[in-house]
Amino acid sequence: MTAPTGCQLIGHCRIIEADLWDRGYLNLGGPATITVGPDNHAEIAFGALQAGLDLSYSPSTIFFTWAGFDEMDEVAGDGSAELLDDGSIEITFAYHNGDEAILKAIRQTSSTAC
Repeated sequence: MTAPTGCQLIGHCRIIEADLWDRGYLNLGGPATITVGPDNHAEIAFGALQAGLDLSYSPSTIFFTWAGFDEMDEVAGDGSAELLDDGSIEITFAYHNGDEAILKAIRQTSSTAC
């Protein structure tokens, strides 16, 4: 599936908070970010995690499966990201057979889209 015209989540966002981790952990390896591309792929990085996401799109929500590394261990899971009325992004991020977190992201000021 390709990104629909007008998908509002394509672009680069900064992850600013999570219900399971503090800001110090989120930014452990550098600024916590999610970058959503128009090519069915995205990347997310926070804490010790770096992962690639395979996407399905709607105008204000993406659904994804993901795989990557957390402290050099292979990890995978699924989730979604939704554009909220205040312009922030709520990301539900679940590890396969593990934790589920709610992350909040905001658009980078230099980016016109998240």
